[in-house]
Amino acid sequence: MRLLVIEDDPLIARSLEHALQPLGNTVDVFRTYAEAQAALRHDRFDLILLDLGLPDGDGLDLLAALRDRGDTTPVLILTARDGVDDRVSGLDLGADDYLAKPFSLAELEARVRALLRRSQQRSDNRLRFSRLSFDPVSGTAALDDMPLALPRRELLLLEGLLLHAGSIAPRETLERRLFGFDEVGSNALEVYVSRLRKRLQNTGLKIRTFRGLGYRLEEDREEDTA
Repeated sequence: MRLLVIEDDPLIARSLEHALQPLGNTVDVFRTYAEAQAALRHDRFDLILLDLGLPDGDGLDLLAALRDRGDTTPVLILTARDGVDDRVSGLDLGADDYLAKPFSLAELEARVRALLRRSQQRSDNRLRFSRLSFDPVSGTAALDDMPLALPRRELLLLEGLLLHAGSIAPRETLERRLFGFDEVGSNALEVYVSRLRKRLQNTGLKIRTFRGLGYRLEEDREEDTA
């Protein structure tokens, strides 16, 4: 999954990044209200971890603006404000969960997994389409429940396609998932799509290109009738 961490404390931000990345997540960290606001306007995330006490604004205002424009991305508030009124305000504004600092990383990871399951309407952590599955917790893929060994970026690409299975995964979303906010070449994504296509040959699955839009994982009907 692609997570957005909005946290101004460098030590906490680094701890969150180190805890969540090994679970198969791509983690983008921003430390100010303005940076987070810009990222949310131009990109899509699977979960937002939001600190309230930002140096240039209040996280509750950012949450309110997010919900006002109809963005339903799950939000987990992380803050030193542990009063009942603060928790109520955050939940009333549309937060999905609330965790007061200090917190254990094990509890954080469990809450993150629960929110991601809920947002994807899954009973467990696995993403599935036809014969393929991906477990975000272990960061492993499988074909007919047999392990499918893939390099990291191909795993991220497969996860992104599975999250949009049955619909088009936008090109920009896949690029952010694989490369974060780093500058990438114009055909960098195509390289990994091509590699994953080769691995899916003869599986009854294919990756279809929609020029100018993105890619879709779908069943290969031609192979089924061959």
